[in-house]
Amino acid sequence: MARARIDTRHRWKVAVLVAVPALAALPWLVVGAQTAAAVRPAASASFAHADAALVLGARVYADGTPSPYLRDRIAIGVSLYEQGLVDGLLMSGDGEDSSGHGETSVMRALAEEMGVPAEAIVEDPLGLDTYSSCVRAREEYGVGSVIVATQQFHVARAVWLCDEAGLTAQGAYPPPTRTTHTLFGHAREVPAVAKAMIDLARGRTPEG
Repeated sequence: MARARIDTRHRWKVAVLVAVPALAALPWLVVGAQTAAAVRPAASASFAHADAALVLGARVYADGTPSPYLRDRIAIGVSLYEQGLVDGLLMSGDGEDSSGHGETSVMRALAEEMGVPAEAIVEDPLGLDTYSSCVRAREEYGVGSVIVATQQFHVARAVWLCDEAGLTAQGAYPPPTRTTHTLFGHAREVPAVAKAMIDLARGRTPEG
């Protein structure tokens, strides 16, 4: 039986369908490869000491409760501080978020409840996105090295952006959760990494 062949008129369409997703994913693959050695589970004992844990903001509910993602990030920062791996926590997020409570205020309050002294916590209420958080950590707060606390799907881009901003960066993430939000987070990183590269190439001014 003869093997079916693709019509030569349609081969270029097939090539495009294959090439476009591959090219779109290339920046994501590059960033993942470049940061692989600096990224590990938060439970790992192999982090080098850093100036601060850069705890990235996430959703706060209308009642002021931190979302599970945000709570996990704060818990990582607190653990790093308790282990003596960082000198303090830099809470970076939206100080005027839609909840009306302010991400960084909620982050500080929870970290203090967990035992971190107030003087060891600094808030950056203008860390409105990952790019801004990394650039502002260095330029506004004089931080030289960080351990970024965020989810696994996000950590490679965050560490890469901090490296590009002039920081010595590592990344710590909690155990992954199997949720729709996590799946969406992984998918979102492909275009997000491409945008991050564009932001760096044009020297975008941080949000805020």
